[in-house]
Amino acid sequence: MNFNSKAVCRITGLTQRRLDYWDSSNFIKPSVSEAAGKGSVRLYSFNDLVQIKVAKTLLDSGLTLQKIRKAVTYLKKHAKEVEKPLAELRFLTDGKTIFVITGDEKQIIDTLKQGQLVFSIALGDLIEKLRGEVFDLEKERKYSVRVKGRKYRVILHADTEDGGYWGECPDLPGCASQGETIEEALDMMKDAIEGHLKVMEEDRQAERSKRVS
Repeated sequence: MNFNSKAVCRITGLTQRRLDYWDSSNFIKPSVSEAAGKGSVRLYSFNDLVQIKVAKTLLDSGLTLQKIRKAVTYLKKHAKEVEKPLAELRFLTDGKTIFVITGDEKQIIDTLKQGQLVFSIALGDLIEKLRGEVFDLEKERKYSVRVKGRKYRVILHADTEDGGYWGECPDLPGCASQGETIEEALDMMKDAIEGHLKVMEEDRQAERSKRVS
């Protein structure tokens, strides 16, 4: 799956403003599709989500973005086999410095050369939690709407690439619409159902006219 900016912020808890800054400052850029002018959409991969979540967790622990940048730069220089440190390594921090656990359990790299160990970021647990957030975002949302005195089932799906939600009506195959929010998507689905019913009625009348003639 690919994720647009809104989906990334919803899943990771990062603000849109900070995500924009990280992109423009080349800290964490979207690896699937970068913005290419007005109207274009930035698309992030799941690997990008992991990097963003790790960076946010380090920020929440008290580290500054400058220190995180310094740590990433150090790791890229001294662990060249690691392409994206924030998505591939396990971190420990005390809010002042960042430690990295290597393959050798007895060896810990202090990427900022100071501080004492306090807690760790378990990458496996973080990834599983992210997968759960993604699942919650993309799972079907079932509703019912009333059109012309009758209830119709509506299923909404989050659009992680273009944003917003798209919906379908199982009772009327082919009837679909979309909206930026759940409320807007449901309103648009009511309009789509009404239009679909109108077309069906026109088709029935046309068919009756053919039989009479």
